Amino acid sequence: MPANKYSFEFFPPRTEEAASRLRETWSCLALLGPDFFSVTYGAGGGTRERTLETALAIQHGTGIEGVPHISCTGADIAELETTLERYRSAGVRHVVALRGDLPSGSIGRGSLQHASELVQLIRHTTGDWFHIEVACYPEFHPQAKSPAADLANFQRKVDAGANSALTQYFYNPDAYFRFLDSCGGLGIKVPIVPGVMPIINSTQLIRFSEACGAEIPRWIMKRLQEFGDDVQAIRAFGVDVTTALCERLLAGGAPGLHLYTMNRSEAAERIWRNLDLPRR
Repeated sequence: MPANKYSFEFFPPRTEEAASRLRETWSCLALLGPDFFSVTYGAGGGTRERTLETALAIQHGTGIEGVPHISCTGADIAELETTLERYRSAGVRHVVALRGDLPSGSIGRGSLQHASELVQLIRHTTGDWFHIEVACYPEFHPQAKSPAADLANFQRKVDAGANSALTQYFYNPDAYFRFLDSCGGLGIKVPIVPGVMPIINSTQLIRFSEACGAEIPRWIMKRLQEFGDDVQAIRAFGVDVTTALCERLLAGGAPGLHLYTMNRSEAAERIWRNLDLPRR
């Protein structure tokens, strides 16, 4: 049985000050020995240059694989092929392929409409050069017409050549295990690694969750409301909640964890150490 994979996700910094903080973050988390660090792409490829720069800086600075995202929304095929060639020329062997979102105020979706088409393009253009991660949604994508339609969309990505998947974050482990059962029923066999969002800011969490369709259980919401503006209490509670979630996921057979860090190391590091995860 393959070893579990553990990873962290960052977004490209916009300022030199933010870049300095991110370097401190990845240097700290690199000491834990994750398998890779992924770097997001931004709406409509808005951080395209900084995505690759950040991934390579991480890899060169830590020796740990930097995995850039690529999304197809708002881009034509020539642009995507150029990006893929830049990734390949830089020695990148691992990408996260997503549909992505349009920047606010933009019109038009680009040449490709779905992540499955992007996976097809990557395979057609580069063969087996890249290990391709795709996204999936245990609580189902908010734009999906139905759970069955969302599962069919995921299956198309796998059939197009995806090697593995990272989930949207969630706080109900049963949603993940039911999703695995449904995927198994469709013959989907790729590893599906749960994405975990440490709780460090309740206002931010609520905003993100409303946008992506992730459900915050009522008991968690009530506790967050009870803490009010007590940042330290919220973060301590968040670490406890997400540690327990990760323990349940790993005990149930999850093939690893992918932590969404928001470019901060503290909560992710505490969760990792609470779990006593193995170094690579």
